[in-house]
Amino acid sequence: MMDDEPQGNSRFIASAQHGPHRDLEALVLKHMAHPFRKPMADYNRAALAVALAARDAWNPQAPLILDAGCGVGWSTQRNAETWPDHFVLGVDQSLDRISRGKPLPMPANALLLRADLIDVWRLLAENGIRLARHYNLYPNPWPKIGHLARRWQGHAVFPVWRELGGELECRSNWRIYIEEMAQALTLLSGQTVVAEPWQTDDPMTPFEKKYLASGHQLWRCRASLP
Repeated sequence: MMDDEPQGNSRFIASAQHGPHRDLEALVLKHMAHPFRKPMADYNRAALAVALAARDAWNPQAPLILDAGCGVGWSTQRNAETWPDHFVLGVDQSLDRISRGKPLPMPANALLLRADLIDVWRLLAENGIRLARHYNLYPNPWPKIGHLARRWQGHAVFPVWRELGGELECRSNWRIYIEEMAQALTLLSGQTVVAEPWQTDDPMTPFEKKYLASGHQLWRCRASLP
C-alpha cells in the first residue's frame, strides 16, 4: 500500500534552536498547575460520540488505541492489524488527508475520524476513557523558537495526556522535538523518559517512509503513563 508514495525529497528541519527550549520546563509546569479551559466545539463532541459508538458496536470492552494525527491512515490500519483485539481510532483535523486518493480499507476494529485532537483528548478524559496505547507519529515540529507553545509538549492541552494513560510513543525526524517531548513527559509522569534514535525497514506513515528515503535520522521517545 506504500509503493506509490513520493520519497527521497524531504528537506531537513532548520531551526535556530540547538537544544531543548529553555522555557519548556516552566511552561509545562504552568500548564500542569492550570487546567486548559477552552470551550470544546460541538462538532468534536458529535464526532467522538460517533467513534465511541462504533467501538461499542464492535466490542464495548475493547481497549482503545489512539493514533493522534493519523493523516491518510497508514498507521491506523497497521495498528489495527497488529492489535486485533483493540479498537484503533485514527484522528486528524484534515478531511483532505483522511480522504486523500482512495481511502485505505480499514479493518473492522479501526475508524478514521476528522476532529480536533485538542478537544478529542479532553473529551476522552472527560468521559473517563483510558487509552491502552497512544501514538503521536511525526507531528508538526513548529521549529521556530517562538513556536514552543504550538508543539504538543508546550501546548496547554499536554497535561491531559496523563489522564489518558497508556503506552505512549512519539516519533519525529527532529531530535530536539523528541528531546523536548522526553523532558516534558518526565515532568508529567515522574518517570525518566529518554530520546532515542529510531530506525525501521517497515515505516508506519508516509512521513516516516519519506524521511528515511531522504536520509534523515529518526528519533522517538516512549513512556508508560499509569
